[in-house]
Amino acid sequence: MTNAITIEHVNKVYDGKVTALKDVSFNVEEGEVFGLVGPDGAGKSTLFNILTTLLLPDSGKISLLGMDVINEYKSVRQIIGYLPGVFSLYPDLSVEENLQFFAVMYKSSIEENMELIRPIWKQISPFSDRKAGKLSGGMKQKLALCCALIHCPKILFLDEPTTGVDPVSRKEFWDILKSIRTQGITVVVSTPYMDEATRCDRIAMIQEGQILGINTPSAFIRDFQGKLYTFRSENIFSLLNIMERCPLRCNYYPYGEHCHIAFYDDVATALPQFEQFLQEQGQSHGEIIAIDPSVEDCFIEIVQMRNALNQPQP
Repeated sequence: MTNAITIEHVNKVYDGKVTALKDVSFNVEEGEVFGLVGPDGAGKSTLFNILTTLLLPDSGKISLLGMDVINEYKSVRQIIGYLPGVFSLYPDLSVEENLQFFAVMYKSSIEENMELIRPIWKQISPFSDRKAGKLSGGMKQKLALCCALIHCPKILFLDEPTTGVDPVSRKEFWDILKSIRTQGITVVVSTPYMDEATRCDRIAMIQEGQILGINTPSAFIRDFQGKLYTFRSENIFSLLNIMERCPLRCNYYPYGEHCHIAFYDDVATALPQFEQFLQEQGQSHGEIIAIDPSVEDCFIEIVQMRNALNQPQP
């Protein structure tokens, strides 16, 4: 397939001290929904600002549909839609006025591209006279998405579009993205919510400005190396402290009220040894249950293994 986006060895450092992006390289194919997944401060917004011509990289090359984002930035801006991480529409304009403004700015019209935005517009049109600043978080994002699509872009960038949005609106938003994809638009979305990654065709995991891996969500889950278990502890903080003394080869981390633990030795031997360890440490716990890993578990495993490799040897 043809690449919609090509990123080659992109670097960005702020104030000569803070490395935001380090040798980032990957491609996004035309028509796919591509996710950039990582925690806050991982470099997602910096990369989006560079991709959308709002920020210059220190080095590297990026092209969108064959156009260089630096030398041909004016042309690039005509083929992209961008929904930034913060609400950036005009709060004192009505819903319809905001949409009309962006349509005129892109030398388009609401009527011309109504078919593209109709599924979203149906949900917000009852509030067309309401000031944008008075909308709920979910409705604000839907309006912003309409404004980003009103000129029928070839590539749509969504920077953490569901942050601060309620779970129902989050699901609705992703259902909308699924319908947008059928229009042939390439969608690149960043998110700190690992569960949303499963809605993407492929994802890039990013941490501290570096790409940890790129694959389909199912492939990341398939390649999970440990045997994953979960159990509930009466005192999760005490448990995490004593786990530092666990003699087994494992990764562990809190997961809500539970602890997830991945064993990297034969489970038939490791599991009884782990239960004995907990008993010796006086730790009460619920049943230890085998579970399938999520994308979040995969991300944590990759980060922890990477950190272990970078640890100085005694």
